[in-house]
Amino acid sequence: MSRSYEIRTHGCQMNVHDSERLSGLLEDAGYQRAAEGVDADVVVFNTCAVREKADNHLYGNLGQLASVKAVKAGMQIAVGGCLAQKDRETIVKRAPWVDVVFGTHNIGHLPALLERSRVQQEAQVEILESLEVFPSTLPTRRESAYAAWVSISVGCNNTCTFCIVPALRGKEKDRRTGDILAEVQALVAEGVVEITLLGQNVNAYGQDIGDRQAFSKLLRACGEIDGLERVRFTSPHPKDFTDDVIAAMAETPNVMHQLHMPLQSGSDAVLRAMKRSYRQERYLGIIEKVRAAMPDAAISTDIIVGFPGETEADFEQTMHVVREARFAQAFTFQYSKRPGTPAAEMDGQVPKEVVQERYLRLVALQEEISWEENKKQVGRTVEVLVAEGEGRKDQHTDRLSGRAPDSRLVHFTRPEQPVGPGTASSVAGSAPRPGTASSVAGSAPRPGTASSVAGSAPRPGDVVTVQLTYAAPHHLLAEGAPLGVRRTRAGDAWEQRRQAAAAKPAGVMLGLPTVGAPAPLPPAAAPACG
Repeated sequence: MSRSYEIRTHGCQMNVHDSERLSGLLEDAGYQRAAEGVDADVVVFNTCAVREKADNHLYGNLGQLASVKAVKAGMQIAVGGCLAQKDRETIVKRAPWVDVVFGTHNIGHLPALLERSRVQQEAQVEILESLEVFPSTLPTRRESAYAAWVSISVGCNNTCTFCIVPALRGKEKDRRTGDILAEVQALVAEGVVEITLLGQNVNAYGQDIGDRQAFSKLLRACGEIDGLERVRFTSPHPKDFTDDVIAAMAETPNVMHQLHMPLQSGSDAVLRAMKRSYRQERYLGIIEKVRAAMPDAAISTDIIVGFPGETEADFEQTMHVVREARFAQAFTFQYSKRPGTPAAEMDGQVPKEVVQERYLRLVALQEEISWEENKKQVGRTVEVLVAEGEGRKDQHTDRLSGRAPDSRLVHFTRPEQPVGPGTASSVAGSAPRPGTASSVAGSAPRPGTASSVAGSAPRPGDVVTVQLTYAAPHHLLAEGAPLGVRRTRAGDAWEQRRQAAAAKPAGVMLGLPTVGAPAPLPPAAAPACG
């Protein structure tokens, strides 16, 4: 009988995508995903090392699993990701019941390490210092049928004093543009309509291959892929955010008018101490240019409160930038000392109670701004890409949820009866805006991409046109009946995946994992760390 697995993911989008690869590797080796509520034969932790609580969370979870493993014969526990790359032997010392520890550079070895540990009856710790093969060549089990991550680079060349990621992920390594586009085209052929380009510093793409405009060229090339309706990217760095990227975003219809641009601090003094190679004026200048080119752009950010040496005056500069930039959303963090980073040894560590008080002030300000900015959306007609799992209360409220082109979360009324005929863009008064899915190559659906079907009910991956009626700080509501539903190949792919899962018999004999790392396939990035 095949062995079951469960992967528990912590951290950024890069880790989420790595977990898709880990799932693909394990299933390629004969494992099957554990049913919900059932203790898996193999539990894999894909860890993050950015914040201190990640350590505590990991060891707490490992402690809980120790008793499960004691009574479940043959159970194995593996720990990978950034924390594994950093702590190495420490994990096995603190949790000797762990069977495998692997790093960020050798995720492809997991099946072989599990088998070796099973045969030799001892923990296997394998940490490589450099990347063996670009991860995108590994088997992948995509979590979504309609949206996909696509890594364009791994690693980071920056030296931010608060960040340990470059030490764990290594120097930046870029993929060939042709390989990236080939992966995107293959995903679209499978039904994907939205892709997010990933990199630790995504807009630095091209430095490794000697072309400083490679990222903007890549965005424009994605605009030429028929059937690809939405393109996003995360996370860019302000120092590499150039005018050609802004132009590519504004001029490429399927590149969404949504930008996640980490600020970290609004104080020039703190930015200097962080080794962030931009200043407040430069950052606000980028925001101004983006809004001039794309007035409807939704901009989000990351902010750290309480960096060593931060004074009240420094913090007020951060508050000033938040007021000026008017972010749609901000991911705010209290500074966390990480051993191995220069900031951990700096003088002027800010008392926790001071950090907490500043953090609460910042959150309150951003909540107010987010709500005000969302209220401006009320009355607009938008296209929502129906999502799975975005609305936690959908079953209780009889709503569906999804993302607008600017990535705002929209909850909308579930149709009482099927909507149709007509595509979303054919509804009177709902002319497509530049950058929406329906504006790509005109308002009519393209052959093989989407179809208007009378009597259609929205599925994840379909596109629904709604009018926004209510705003909250973190979501929007469309309380009236949807104006239109456009069925897509992405919805078809979601439906086919669901039917295949339902038809899969229990207890399929798939064999044991093979010994050795799988051979790589032929060559075809919350932001990340910011």
